[in-house]
Formats: sequence, structure tokens, C-alpha cells
Amino acid sequence: MWINRPLARNFWLWIAAGCLLLACSKAEESGSARTLEARAPAEKSARPLAQKTPGVSATEIVLGATTPLTGPGAGWGVPISGGMQAWIDHINERGGIHGRELKLIVKDDAYNPARALANLQEMKDEVLAVVGQLGSAPCAAAKDFFPENRIPLIHAYANVEIYANQPKEKQRYYFSIYPDYQDEAVFWTTYAVNELGAKKIAHFYQNDDYGMGANAGVKKALESVSGKATLVAEVPYEATERAVSTHALKLKESGADTLMVTALMSTAALINKELDKIAYRPRLIASFPLSDTAMFKIAGASWEGTYVGLSGQMGSPGADPAADRVAAILVAKNEKLKGREILALFGAGTIMHLAEGLKNAGKDLTRESLIKGMEMIRQFRPEGMGAPVTYAPNRHHGINAILPCQAKGGINRPLGDYVVFDPKF
Repeated sequence: MWINRPLARNFWLWIAAGCLLLACSKAEESGSARTLEARAPAEKSARPLAQKTPGVSATEIVLGATTPLTGPGAGWGVPISGGMQAWIDHINERGGIHGRELKLIVKDDAYNPARALANLQEMKDEVLAVVGQLGSAPCAAAKDFFPENRIPLIHAYANVEIYANQPKEKQRYYFSIYPDYQDEAVFWTTYAVNELGAKKIAHFYQNDDYGMGANAGVKKALESVSGKATLVAEVPYEATERAVSTHALKLKESGADTLMVTALMSTAALINKELDKIAYRPRLIASFPLSDTAMFKIAGASWEGTYVGLSGQMGSPGADPAADRVAAILVAKNEKLKGREILALFGAGTIMHLAEGLKNAGKDLTRESLIKGMEMIRQFRPEGMGAPVTYAPNRHHGINAILPCQAKGGINRPLGDYVVFDPKF
């Protein structure tokens, strides 16, 4: 049989080409299907997901604190943060809040504003809220951080005017129970003149919002007492200073019969000892941050008799059974708080207020629901301590009050009832 070989060869080439085209077509269809299948999950994942609240899980609520654990403010920061942790332990032992345990992250800022702000930036995506920021200078530096990041600050231990001077929309992120330095200084200056017979008053104060707020109060009070007394010396110091002998000499040269002290605990102890050295003993009136009974030890025997206030949301251990009960719990959790009960109570009180806000916020917890939960607190006296505290949407300064005391026998003994001032914001 005759076969046209070139034609046969072309025939088989055509068959092969047809098969190849058919295979490619099927592969293309299959590839297209795979591409659509692969694209579908990607498109699905691009849809917005429910946003997780920072610091909140099914079992835990994480809180943050920046405070001085070293440096000039450590005398405050260590026992206050210790009191916070001790009360958190107490809460967790009882099942936490709505089934969640509390966890506290504490970062040391050494009373340095830049370091405090850096600490806050580091923790902002890890915590539900920040508790107990300490120090007027660090707090002033960080005041915009909280509204900018929509993070609640539950209690700042600083000049209240820092927050009172902010726009209303920013104030909703701050909650405070801290007495106003100016109001306290007005009270004590007036008390010194009218009750103690002061004629010449000197003021030793820290040269920042802490001391200057109090100094403004001293001047304001003296303007209102019709020349009964005069301010004979204003002696500022810097927070980093440790040599205060020249300051003590200036105070002695003033001839003041009454000395107001608005200072760090360590600096107040130093100036008191320098006054002892030069045999100058005016009547002492100390700002409420100096109310910790550790002052009896670090300032020396001449601290006895000093007039000092306590922050109005708490009681005085040794003079208030409710404060004694809480202090015993805190010391049982952390024996290092023995002798530092007042500042430990201060920190524990912040956690008590936070816990009440968390209870009000319910199980569906967000930063916004915490703010609303705090705003629901009315006439609150945690564990029966202190003057009643009330927050509301238009009131985030829950209490502005002091308990006037006199330091006697290792205890701050109340001179009367709480003195309550108008809230600042």
C-alpha cells in the first residue's frame, strides 16, 4: 500500500497539536478555578474583624503604671505601687472581677518626665488603663498621651490643675482623687494664722507644678487675712538637689515662726535635719504628700508635732479602724509595706476605685465601658475609708479633700473632720 509519508507525518503533527491545545485549555480552566479559590480567602480576610481591647482577655485584665522606683521620688513610688499590687493580689484571691484576674505592669521612670512618657508609649497596646501616675513634672509631660490614645488614666498623683486646664473632651480620660495643692495651702496658711497665731511665714518648696501650686495658695491665703501675717521667705529648690544647707540658712535668716514645706520626702527630711543643725525650729506645716509615717524615721525626732494633711479619700492608720483593717491586709501580702502603710493605702485605694469601675463596666469590657463604669460611682467609701467619692460624666475629680492631722507618737492624729473643697474638673 502506498502511503504519502509527508502527508502522514503532517497528519500526526496535527493530531498532537490538537491534543496539546485541548490540554492547555483544560489546564487554564483548572488554573483559573484555583486562582479564584485562592483569592476568595484573601478577600474574606480583608474584611474588618472585631477589634480586640488592649489588655483584656477572657481571663485577664492588664493594667499599667509608670512610677519612680528609683531616684528622688522612689520614697513615694515604691510603697504606692506595692500597695496597688497587694490589693490586686487580694482581689485575685477572691476570683477577680467578672471572672478575670488583674495583672499590673509597673515600669520605673525615676521621676523623669521623658522616661515616664517612653514607658507609656511602650505599654499603650498592652494595657486596658494606666493607674496611679506619680509626679507633677512626669504627669504634665504625659497629659496629652491619654486622650490621644484614648486610654483612661485612673488617678494621677500630681497637681490637679494639669488636668483641670485641659479641654473638656480631653478631661474624660482622666480620673482623680488628688487634693489640689493650692486649696490645701490656702487651708493650712489660714489655719496657721487664725488657729496657731502665725505672723511670719516662710515656704520651702519644689520648683515645679507641685511646689509652685502650693506657693500660689500660700500667697492667696495671706491676701485674704488682712495683713495678719506676711510671707517673709520663698525658698525654692530643684528636685535633683541634695545639698540644702544654704536653703536652711535663708530660712533661718527670714525669722519665720512658721515654715510650710512642699517637697519630696527625702528633701523634706534633709531640710529638717539642716534646721536642727543650725538650731532653728519654726513650727512645721507639711504638704499631704509628706504624710507617710516613715517621715518620723527619716526626718528625725523633730518631725514630732508637724502639721500635715492626709489625702481625703483615705483614713489614718492608727487613728482609723477601717484604715487599720486594710493596712493589715496589705502588710500580710507584702511585709515590706510595714511602716509605709499610708502610702500603701494610697495605692490600694486607686485599685479599689478601678475595681468599682470595672464592676460597673460589666463583662463586655472596653476602655470606653471602663470610663462609663467609673462615671457611675457615687458616694463611694472603699472599705469604709475616707470622705465620699463621686464621679459623673461632668465630674472626674471624684474628691478634693484633706484630713488635717498632727504628727504625734508615730501617728498622724486627725485634728477634726475632712475638709472638702470644690472639685476642679
